[in-house]
Amino acid sequence: MPELLTPTAHRQESGIDRSRWPERVNAVRLTEIFCSLQGEARSAGAVCTFIRLTGCPLRCQYCDTAYAFHGGEWTSLDAILARTRELAATHVCVTGGEPLAQPNAIPLIARLCDAGFEVSVETAGAIDIRPVDVRASRVVDIKTPGSGEAARNRWDNIDVLTPHDQLKFVICSRADYEWARQVVRELTVPSGCPIWFSPSHGQVDVRALAEWIVEDRLPVRFQLQLHKQLWGNEPGR
Repeated sequence: MPELLTPTAHRQESGIDRSRWPERVNAVRLTEIFCSLQGEARSAGAVCTFIRLTGCPLRCQYCDTAYAFHGGEWTSLDAILARTRELAATHVCVTGGEPLAQPNAIPLIARLCDAGFEVSVETAGAIDIRPVDVRASRVVDIKTPGSGEAARNRWDNIDVLTPHDQLKFVICSRADYEWARQVVRELTVPSGCPIWFSPSHGQVDVRALAEWIVEDRLPVRFQLQLHKQLWGNEPGR
């Protein structure tokens, strides 16, 4: 688990100067912040600032951001807001890792919304999304069996989705598709909340996935990861 910004967790840290605790009350551990094109979901193709927080309690077998599991630098929310303004993109994506594993992601998201940015939050769906500011679009993963983390799905997150939010399935195989198809047929999501099916890079044929969706007339949206087509798995892109 990533370090949590609580007094208890702080007291349990080894080798950390406790006089720095007041700074950490308004800080997160940050892996990177950069400007690129949004590659997925509703804002795909838009210029976007990405705020990648450190740490994740899940270990999906297809994860392409494992470099964000550890490390990072403690960074104040003020510094992140200032850098986001400097990068001057209208869209902002708070991601990870799993951003919601850090409690101070919640005030960070609220402050980004207050500043007038169009904010999305990419979450693995294993943590309660209710504390997240509803002005942000919460992009919630439903983990398929092929991810290796399907047991971590927090299904009650579905109950609090709004039309502003989004659901995403990463499909690894035909078996994953059939599982996700059944879940979609059983789900009730607000009108306007899109459900995305995305092929796991290199694990399922993208054309086959598109054809399965068409054949079943499934009420989902197919997507490819635009950033991977442009830059592969290069960090910071």
